Amino acid sequence: MNTTISGNNQQIFKGKILIKGKILVETGLHIGGGGETLNIGGLDKSIIRDPVTRQPYLPGSSIKGKLRSILEAFLQRPINRQSGKEVYRYESDDLVDGLTDRNFIPFEGAKTCPLSRIFGSTGTKCWVKRDLADRENLLDKDSQGNITNEIEKIGDEQYAKINGRNLPARLIVRDTYLDASSIQILEKIDTGLYMTEWKFENGLDRITAAANPRQLERIPRGAKFNFEMVYTIEDQSSNIVEEDLKHLAIALAILEDDALGGHGSRGYGKVRFENFQFFYRGLEQYRNVGTSTSNLLEPFYSCSSDPDDPNQASATTALLGNFGALSDQMKAKLLPALGGSDNDG
Repeated sequence: MNTTISGNNQQIFKGKILIKGKILVETGLHIGGGGETLNIGGLDKSIIRDPVTRQPYLPGSSIKGKLRSILEAFLQRPINRQSGKEVYRYESDDLVDGLTDRNFIPFEGAKTCPLSRIFGSTGTKCWVKRDLADRENLLDKDSQGNITNEIEKIGDEQYAKINGRNLPARLIVRDTYLDASSIQILEKIDTGLYMTEWKFENGLDRITAAANPRQLERIPRGAKFNFEMVYTIEDQSSNIVEEDLKHLAIALAILEDDALGGHGSRGYGKVRFENFQFFYRGLEQYRNVGTSTSNLLEPFYSCSSDPDDPNQASATTALLGNFGALSDQMKAKLLPALGGSDNDG
């Protein structure tokens, strides 16, 4: 369970919102499994597969990482952390606002940053205004009560160097597995690969014109996967939950106009989301599991695309176009559980 710790050291947990749907693959999709072969005529890049069934699947980490990078760009977060060779990202280095350790890039504290609130953030050494660090009990002191943190005047303010705190993610993205109807279809295709296709490509050296042929494995267009995300409610305010769900809906819509997996610029990985269902499971429902008063299977809101309306090509379009309806239904479920108030508390 993803929870945060409040000021009185009491865990805050108000319930879960489950989001289920389908992912339709519209162009061949490749998420690598690291099982490249060196056989002559073999695959250069294979896809990831379930080791038990050998069926292709989409890792939740790949989907979540893509959604995070999309929302990072949408919210115009500054790049302030290097996570690997030539890989950079944004992180909230602490729960409250501050500056990064080396280059003093401002970051928004994870408690209020909409990106970090959803996807979590790993704290690291950073600079926080001294008076704020004092209020948050972030200053280290020796046996005589002297502050041992580095203190630096940055601009017109005094800052203290602290060890930033983590914030666990509120969002879980499950691994997605093939829909039963797609399993039946893909098992019948005859490509020489189990349930997938070959994609033959030829890279050309622009100087020497030397050819570099390669063969990639892809999930064929038309395949459908069962999609599920879980959002943990940790606020007294339904407005925070509404904002987070709207940002997720925006990220899903942008993903449809982008690509999932590798080689998107070459046409791979176009996907579409279908048939969203939203479920709310509050504390009382969990407490009453197994009784007639607890129904965990009934969605409080459903949204699907209209195949006869060309302006609603996907469920995300319909979801964003009618987000007010989802918000109203969500608040009807949440407000009693949150004490009937939209106020932060």
